[in-house]
Amino acid sequence: MAHPAVHAKSPGSGVPGWAARARRSLAESTHHGLAREAILVALAIVAYFAIRNATAGGAAQATANAGRILRLEEWLGIAWEQRIQGVIVGHDVLVMLTNWVYIWGHWPIILGAATALFLYRREHYYVLRNALFVSGAIGFLLFALFPVAPPRLVDSGLVDTITNESNSYRALQPPGLTNQYAAFPSLHLGFNVAVGVVLFLAATRLAVRIFAVVGPLAMGFAVVATANHFVLDVAGGLCVVGIGLAVAFALERRPAAATLDRRERSLDEG
Repeated sequence: MAHPAVHAKSPGSGVPGWAARARRSLAESTHHGLAREAILVALAIVAYFAIRNATAGGAAQATANAGRILRLEEWLGIAWEQRIQGVIVGHDVLVMLTNWVYIWGHWPIILGAATALFLYRREHYYVLRNALFVSGAIGFLLFALFPVAPPRLVDSGLVDTITNESNSYRALQPPGLTNQYAAFPSLHLGFNVAVGVVLFLAATRLAVRIFAVVGPLAMGFAVVATANHFVLDVAGGLCVVGIGLAVAFALERRPAAATLDRRERSLDEG
């Protein structure tokens, strides 16, 4: 009588497929620079806050520049800050949600997306990292040369919804440790746009692509509605991150082009 074949259980056979893939990816990543990248990103974040503080301009100059920004917006017909904040003021739930987007939709999303890309879409991770480094460097230069006070610190008629409703955020980032006059360009939005663009290109799932589009749009609304940025700060952030992404994609194409060139030469020689 024939007996059914007995199959030995492979290690981890009881583990769901996605968990097994995640474990394998994490194990592989440990051998391919995960610790190095984590240290590099941590140092970049520390440098981000240190340089912001070191390049803080004087209050008088920053306030004067904020006035110039506002006058330019009025001339262009895009002084929409009052109108945008008017959507949430007087509605506690909308204020709370907008504050949450501003607070929790920035660094947690950036770090979470960077980690996921490093584990599952390594080439896209490097694009995001380089885009953030390049746009951050440009932003620091502009903070030093053209300090701008945010609407919440000037006589703009806008309400500082974060301080009024979310004091814990100011406690986590005390004004004494950050550059309060780094409104232009808005890297708070720009970095989120970089994450959105790279996630959209890297993702295959519709839900992730929708998030990649909706997330930056929500942040664009939040940075203005909370009186942390002018409309032109948002435009400046988009321009700066556009340069950062262009440089990052160009850097990504160079190794690919070099590899293709080597292959073509090898075929010709063969």
